[in-house]
Amino acid sequence: MSVTQRKYINDIITGTRMIDAHPVLAPLPQGVKFSSERGSPLSDPKKYRRLIGRLLYLGFTRPDFSFAVQQLSQFLQHPTIQYWAAALHVVRYLNGSSATSLLFPFSNNFQLAVYTDADWGTCFDTRRSVTDFCVFLGSSLFSWKTKKKNIVSRSSNKAKYRAMAASVCELQWISFLLKDFEISVSTPIPFWCDNQAALHITANPVFHEHTKHLDIDCYVVRFKYKEGFILPSFLSCKLQIVDIFTKFLPSATFLNFLSKLGLLRPPGPA
Repeated sequence: MSVTQRKYINDIITGTRMIDAHPVLAPLPQGVKFSSERGSPLSDPKKYRRLIGRLLYLGFTRPDFSFAVQQLSQFLQHPTIQYWAAALHVVRYLNGSSATSLLFPFSNNFQLAVYTDADWGTCFDTRRSVTDFCVFLGSSLFSWKTKKKNIVSRSSNKAKYRAMAASVCELQWISFLLKDFEISVSTPIPFWCDNQAALHITANPVFHEHTKHLDIDCYVVRFKYKEGFILPSFLSCKLQIVDIFTKFLPSATFLNFLSKLGLLRPPGPA
């Protein structure tokens, strides 16, 4: 089974008059930076808000541009011409990928697995980090999230540990949901992270001075680790597919991760 919203995407493209726009391979170019102080005010903020709202709805079945929309949605109150252009860049991406579908292959495999990451200090205005995770049920992408944290992390490993805590809470909710459907959850659940320090915090029973302010998050992750609910393991940054939710990647890397998430992009024109 596959899920697509091709008609809805075409409505967005038509509504923004981007039918003849040249398609691009990624939602936003690599290296783009966002700040509330950049750019001239947009004369009609409502059209920006309307477009971002439609993209947010579309994102329920299209995780490939979640990070782009998360970044653009920060400027709904005072959108600028530059961010309107960035939003239209996302539409150009959709123009070339409207037939992309989220695949749910038939399988009796109900093994959960989670990938988690964080981009430390992403926000130029607040220096808050963006955390993300994706949960697989068998080979199907089941849940994903990209979120800017409401606190500032003092280091990369602390930002990633907070992402781990959010992932554990999501896993627990999903396991309860599956049990309601009388589907047994195999534990420990593979839990992939690309930060060795964050993994050491999980395994180390001693609270050190530099991690004591992570107290509550530590208890959440450590408790589930000791309980045998999760099995945290190291994953190389080159294989960390959730980078697609926290960074603007080179097109080749982006498309590679896209296929691993179960998003099928037909060859040729959309």
